[in-house]
Amino acid sequence: MAVAKFRTVVESLAQLDLSTAAPSIQISSIVASTSSDSQTLIYIGTQSGSLILLRFAADSKGISFLQSLSIVQDSPVESVHVLSETGRVLLLANGFLFLVDRLLSQPSKKVAPLKGVTAIAPRCMRPGGTANTVFFDHPAETTGTSSRILRKLGNGIRANGMKVRESDQSGRPLGGDCVFAVVVSKRLILGELNSLSGSFVILKEIQAIDGIRTLVWVDDSIIVGNDNDYSLFSCVSGQSGIIFRLPDSSSPPMLKLLRKEWRVLLTVDNVGVMVDSNGQPAGGSLVFRHGLDSIAEVSSCVAVARDGKMDVYHKKSGGCIQTVMFAGEDVGYCLITQEDTGNGNFVFVATPTKVFCYLEVPYEDQIKELLRKKNFKETISLVEELEQEDELPMDILSFVHAQVGFLLLFDLHFEEAVNHFLQSNTMQPSEVFPFIMRDPNRWSLLVPRNRYWGLHPPPSPLEDVVDSGLATVQRALFLRKAGVDTAVDDHFLLNPPNRADLLESAIKNIIRYLEVSREKDLTLSVKEGVDTLLMYLYRALNLVDKMENLASSENSCVIEELETLLDETGHLRTLAFLYANRGMSSKALAIWRILSRNYSSGPAEVFKVNNCLTAEVAVLSSREIAAAEASNILEESSDQDLILQHFGWIADIDQLLAVKILTSEKRERKLSPAEVLASIDPKKVAIRQRYLQWLIEEQDSNDAQFHEEYARSLAKSALETIEKEMSGMTSGVNPGEMSTNETEADAFFESPIRERLQIFLQSSDLYDPWLILGLIENSELWLEKAILYRKLGQETLVLEILALKLEDSEAAEQYCAEIGRPDAYMQLLDMYLDPQDGTAPMFKAAVRLLHNHGESLDPLQVLEKLSPEMPLQLASDTILRMLRARLHHHRQGQIVHNLSQAVDIDTRLAVLEERSRHVQINDESLCDSCHARLGTKLFAMYPDDTIVCYKCFRRQGESTSVTGRDFKKDVLIKPGWLVTR
Repeated sequence: MAVAKFRTVVESLAQLDLSTAAPSIQISSIVASTSSDSQTLIYIGTQSGSLILLRFAADSKGISFLQSLSIVQDSPVESVHVLSETGRVLLLANGFLFLVDRLLSQPSKKVAPLKGVTAIAPRCMRPGGTANTVFFDHPAETTGTSSRILRKLGNGIRANGMKVRESDQSGRPLGGDCVFAVVVSKRLILGELNSLSGSFVILKEIQAIDGIRTLVWVDDSIIVGNDNDYSLFSCVSGQSGIIFRLPDSSSPPMLKLLRKEWRVLLTVDNVGVMVDSNGQPAGGSLVFRHGLDSIAEVSSCVAVARDGKMDVYHKKSGGCIQTVMFAGEDVGYCLITQEDTGNGNFVFVATPTKVFCYLEVPYEDQIKELLRKKNFKETISLVEELEQEDELPMDILSFVHAQVGFLLLFDLHFEEAVNHFLQSNTMQPSEVFPFIMRDPNRWSLLVPRNRYWGLHPPPSPLEDVVDSGLATVQRALFLRKAGVDTAVDDHFLLNPPNRADLLESAIKNIIRYLEVSREKDLTLSVKEGVDTLLMYLYRALNLVDKMENLASSENSCVIEELETLLDETGHLRTLAFLYANRGMSSKALAIWRILSRNYSSGPAEVFKVNNCLTAEVAVLSSREIAAAEASNILEESSDQDLILQHFGWIADIDQLLAVKILTSEKRERKLSPAEVLASIDPKKVAIRQRYLQWLIEEQDSNDAQFHEEYARSLAKSALETIEKEMSGMTSGVNPGEMSTNETEADAFFESPIRERLQIFLQSSDLYDPWLILGLIENSELWLEKAILYRKLGQETLVLEILALKLEDSEAAEQYCAEIGRPDAYMQLLDMYLDPQDGTAPMFKAAVRLLHNHGESLDPLQVLEKLSPEMPLQLASDTILRMLRARLHHHRQGQIVHNLSQAVDIDTRLAVLEERSRHVQINDESLCDSCHARLGTKLFAMYPDDTIVCYKCFRRQGESTSVTGRDFKKDVLIKPGWLVTR
């Protein structure tokens, strides 16, 4: 992640020179505490043992002297700790701890009984942490002789007079700013300060190391430093360990708790190492330019002071991003501190005689400064970092991306500008409208009146932006020659851009932004602006394909804003697509009609069209493309008047398209067939036939008028086809080369004209056969005539045409089979043997007929019909086979007759035997139904041999026995009744 190399993190607010009031003053320690929203109290310890209280007022931005209090004589105040919860201040001086009130109004009070203290640190517990607050869970954990004596006494009073409360021994949770770790000789004493009584209650002692000069207590860990190493102690177990050793002759150890990350900074000469509360390395290391006297945390940075200057380092990158000079290099020891909360806005720096106050610059102002310096990458990195640390709202990154984009746009870096626009989730597409169309316009009120931070000029058309940017580049070139540095990009200075190239780049990138914006969920008015202005930009670059794609797809373009522009610039196709997209079919078709007239047979274009049968890509001329586009509109239109108005000129260009229009299934309301037929040019026979075919075959029309017109039109076309073929044959023209027009007309259909005529004549019964016969009577359309005569029941004429004119023996025999009478075959045989039209007898056809159907003919009649001129060898085998078959059929009949008689006799005998069957009834016989004795009663017996009395017989009926069997439905057949011969 890139971090700004230089930015203003703190800025100077006030300073105070203490030497004017006390010339011999030497500051030894400093701490600041916020007392209210408007003022901060500054406590300064001196080398002479005094404590000075200063006040910084935020409203007046000044530091003033309040009070001074002498603590000890000729001994420095080494450290100061403000107890914010109790309103007291704890001091370390001359090996003793002292308590004073917040305003230094009372004399100091020594904290008993500690003495020989060399360092002190309060316990810091991170919010929501899991630190242990009980130090005496196990008495064995305490160390030292005093603890053992305390346990022996048992009353909580130590021999030297120090008190240990019984409640603390029982494990009462402890924490807050009154719990301290104190270093006395080699002991690390943990205790609670009673600021009211001025006593220090020892909670625990830990055997430490010698020479501890600094320490920090975080949660359960106490990190200490001496001249040899940094060590870590556990306040719970008392165990310790070395974090790392210091090199020989290194600077004194220094520790600083970084509350933002809850890490501890350990310094080794000019290097700072960050560790967590367990002493493990966390994050990176900081390498300072020089050694350091003091450290303070400033938000995401660390500030160090030495030699009259303060350096601010970024924690993550480790780079120095600001240096502030506040005194000369020989000023002496420098101290730095921030407010005691760690979240304040002020940083205080002290030299031996002066105090300086610096304001932490708000993040927003830091971001603005980076933007003014055009450090855009560093700006984005800073915002991303602050968002991750929850220092800024989540949407500020989008805001800054948009701000950076506008700055880059006015700097003529259009591609980078749009890249930032696209990364902004809060930027509205309407914010770029003023760059495309001058105000006022339809969308002026949609543009957010948000100047961001006022770092860029107000939006203006791209032409003005480019001109202004070029003027800035020219001024920068002049200043550069004069030796003055400018903020203009060196690339532009070394390679001055061209206005046309810049304008083209600007338009292309704004197009890119609008194209992405189209996919967002926008309001209708913004969608209209995006699509309309996108069309403006397409036209500016003459991107015809994109213009037409946008116009023909779903869009929100405002036609009123575009029609004049597109008309004047000649983009009529785009305008036609827009009209069609908006349902303004009449205007769209008018444009396509104009284009079809204006287009010549110029260069062909590849255009995808679907013909009546298959979808294929065809190479079409511009006139055909215009007709195809008009056809697409008319196929979906239900406006009959509009369709019939434009149908004609489309048919003149492409009859296939005309048929698609008339037969389209896309429209909601069907056209009136009568009006459509009336509007079709009589010369467009193929269109009329295809439309009639569609009505009859696909729409299942039963209108006799349509059937008759279709049959008549097909018949006329068939006659014309035959005449052309005949004339071509007489003139010696190849039939494959003479029918180009017919080939074009037949492109509508899958089969030739005569085949279509024959199929229709056979399938339809709603036309007048006599009328069609009148048209083709004198023609060579023999098969068509046969179909018509068949419709009229003229069997003889049909057979004559099939057998004699067409010489189709198979069709003739099949027709005889359909007639179903034997005399039909005899009639056909007679036609073969005596054609009656002067032609020779068709002996082969006659023999074929006799061979296939001679068995069903009377041999006598056949012999009578045979001509004496017929060669005997042709018919002998057939006649002989016919006679043998006749004799065979006769004998088969006799056999069947005799077998039938035998079966009849057997059946009669079986019936007689059944009826003559006797049943013997005695006194013991019972009725199978009521089980009464029959005796001399009347009874009945069913075919299944069940016997019932007459009374049960009347109840059961004749056909249903006692078993429930119905003999009328379930007939009983006994084996003896079957004929076995």
